[in-house]
Amino acid sequence: MTELHLVRHGPTHAKTMVGWSDLPADLSDTDALARLSDHLPDDGIVISSDLVRCVTTADAIQRKRLRLPHDPQLREIHFGDWELKNFKEIEAEDPVLSRAYWENPGDVRPPNGESWNEVCTRVNPAIDRLIETHKGGKLIAVVHFGVILTQVQRGEMLTAEEAFSHRIDNLSVTSFRVTDAGWKTLQINHIS
Repeated sequence: MTELHLVRHGPTHAKTMVGWSDLPADLSDTDALARLSDHLPDDGIVISSDLVRCVTTADAIQRKRLRLPHDPQLREIHFGDWELKNFKEIEAEDPVLSRAYWENPGDVRPPNGESWNEVCTRVNPAIDRLIETHKGGKLIAVVHFGVILTQVQRGEMLTAEEAFSHRIDNLSVTSFRVTDAGWKTLQINHIS
């Protein structure tokens, strides 16, 4: 049995689509970070996306836990030309495409960005490698909203639309128990 704890990075306070842009996280709420770290297994192994908002959040909760190298496969959705634009700007540019992207996640992609299915194709093998390499361990992955939803979709056996209905707050934990028999969801969007 392997435990997978997915932590969403600290807030960026951006009011735009932030995918591969390397914005820093606000980690000023040290009490929330301490509670988060206390909630996670002391013998967990920490890994993060290579984007600074995940790296610094992982630094803040690591304590004496073993740390693995950052993994670029665990990056957020690549929003392409929509990167750092707000919803109104995106909708004004192409209302049909923007509506299709959110209402029918799958093969629809932002211009020069990734579709939902492409994100899953990138993230799922990275998670599988971690689970296989650290079988029986406790993994703590500091990642992004979209990455967490890819695993909620897998763990709960949901459609993409159903996965997108979940709220995933900054500094929240979504956890799974993974065995040869399958995935069991332990918690989604837990705030310590």
